[in-house]
Amino acid sequence: MIEGIHMQAHSDDLHYSRTSVYSLQYHLIIVTKYRRDILTGSVKQELEALLRSLADQFDMQIEEMEIMSDHVHMLVDASPKHSISSIMKGLKGVSARMLFMHHPEIKQKLWGGHLWQPSYFAVTVSERSEEQIRHYIQHQKPSKERRKDQMKTE
Repeated sequence: MIEGIHMQAHSDDLHYSRTSVYSLQYHLIIVTKYRRDILTGSVKQELEALLRSLADQFDMQIEEMEIMSDHVHMLVDASPKHSISSIMKGLKGVSARMLFMHHPEIKQKLWGGHLWQPSYFAVTVSERSEEQIRHYIQHQKPSKERRKDQMKTE
């Protein structure tokens, strides 16, 4: 108990730092510019690795992630050290630079040097809605597309 604050029943979900106790989960969505279908194959694989690496730098855990050909859904557990706007700026900016550097062919589908739409979607996740959001992210792909991905990794 922190000076009169009753801790929630699911204390396993809480994170402790020197100055705070927190549980901050967000459903985040980023979309490619012009909704171009470019997040496939090796671009998709590299993007997933990049986002997971960048999440570590922001003291954030990606609980669920689904990369579709034109957008990305993530359920993240974040630290209060960083604002959502700085997290999204970092995720989008670094991933765009790295993907353009390693996959110059995707620039042909885009113009203006932008991989991502300038906006993003972010919503907080409660204990009550977490399971629904996990299910939604996990079932983004139609089953046919999910089977194709499984066949590629086998």
